[in-house]
Amino acid sequence: MTEPDEAVDAELVDDDHLPATTEPAPAVRPLVDRHTILAPGDPLPTEADQPTYTERDLYVSARTAERLKNKSSPRNTSRTYDNQRDLFRRWCEKEGRVHRPCTTATYVEYIAHLIEAGRAPNAISVAMSAIRTWMPDDKKPGTTEARGMLNEYRKEWNKRVGVKKAPAITDDMIRAMVATCDPNHPIGIRDRAVLLLGRGALNRRSELADLTIGNVTVEADGVALWFTSSKTDQEAKGEETFIPAWDDPDIDPVHATRAWLNTLHQLGVHEGAFLRALTREGRLQSRIRATDRGDHVTGDAINAWVRRRAKLAGIKDWEKITAHGLRRGGAQAIAGAGGDPTHQGRWQEGSAVVKREYLDRASSRLKNPWHKLARPTATEGQETP
Repeated sequence: MTEPDEAVDAELVDDDHLPATTEPAPAVRPLVDRHTILAPGDPLPTEADQPTYTERDLYVSARTAERLKNKSSPRNTSRTYDNQRDLFRRWCEKEGRVHRPCTTATYVEYIAHLIEAGRAPNAISVAMSAIRTWMPDDKKPGTTEARGMLNEYRKEWNKRVGVKKAPAITDDMIRAMVATCDPNHPIGIRDRAVLLLGRGALNRRSELADLTIGNVTVEADGVALWFTSSKTDQEAKGEETFIPAWDDPDIDPVHATRAWLNTLHQLGVHEGAFLRALTREGRLQSRIRATDRGDHVTGDAINAWVRRRAKLAGIKDWEKITAHGLRRGGAQAIAGAGGDPTHQGRWQEGSAVVKREYLDRASSRLKNPWHKLARPTATEGQETP
């Protein structure tokens, strides 16, 4: 306590110049949630433990951005998805809606718009997938309502339009088509290889188009094709499909493949794309204005080759023939002989398509009761009506 007559040194200041008081440091928030796991003695993680990010940590290079754009999707799928997303974006702008991330209501309304426009159910399904996968993982729209509408619309569509499928290319048809291939002209040699490999391996047209010379191995007892990726192998693990040799040289895939490889070598091609575009004279077609596929042809080109052979063979309704008919025809032939085309055609194990389109179809036809009347036994044939 200070005595009354004791002087105390002090500095007199105005009220508005008082020294600033020190604010207490804000409490550091812990960063924990229901997934946090700590061992005994571990300190609670806090915001202070987090690194400070700069722009350098957020940007990727142009090459990486291009890879991300096409991640896990074949080029054709990426183009289709980009187109569907652009159509959705423009529709949202017209309707005054947010396109990304969109609400479930916007998603459902757009699907209803496509249905009212009369789009094919499969095309709508592609649009739904393209839009939904475009959204951030935690902000994807619900699909229950949209799927329900599409399922009902699909029933109406099938009643009104019917299900259109590529005609199967049967054994008789394949022989007739191969017979139109000139064995002395590069185009005929190439088309024959396409027909026999496509049917033997049950190829999708994109798989044929993507083959390289290194993917094709000719052996004494067959041809081995290595598919680096396919519709059911998006991780590109790769898979081999073997096509056995046939005794009949006209439809032997070994002879046809070897002839085409020899033709490629004569044209100066020893690596790269297996199937090449040719001029009418049988020379390599210039690819100066080619697409990003380089020397590889497109699936549409293979369709045109197959359809042309059907036309030359005089097959009825040849204009409806597509390369997919090789896959369907081969699968039907295998199923009809009691086999399972699943692995040969690289379908997923237990594929509903294989069961419905090939196995069940073959079984149903085999058990058809009319066979007993169409092919009576010798004893039955001797009976008097």
